[in-house]
Amino acid sequence: MDELMSKFKYHFFVCTNTRPPFAKPSCGPNGGHPIAAAFQEALEKQGLLNEAKVTPCGCLGPCENGPVVVVYPEATWYAGVKPEDVAEIIESHIKNGKPVKRFIYQWPETTS
Repeated sequence: MDELMSKFKYHFFVCTNTRPPFAKPSCGPNGGHPIAAAFQEALEKQGLLNEAKVTPCGCLGPCENGPVVVVYPEATWYAGVKPEDVAEIIESHIKNGKPVKRFIYQWPETTS
């Protein structure tokens, strides 16, 4: 069977979820929309739209640490990203294949 491959080398999912007031935090009001727009604009300006796709999405989980961005295929989770960080992420992650360590989300350890 032929292996199906994505058209894109990278796929950025940016949480833009908005919860009602007085609920737990959500990425939309904390900058998710401007981050998604910044990724799209930067990729377009750098001619990388054939290599990477940006998809605004609903809740990804770690809302208190948002805005959250997940990059596939390697499933790199970024948290606390700001629009001004997008250029560094594209340069390091897309162009050089190295995730930006200071934004990588550290999942809390669970006890059984």
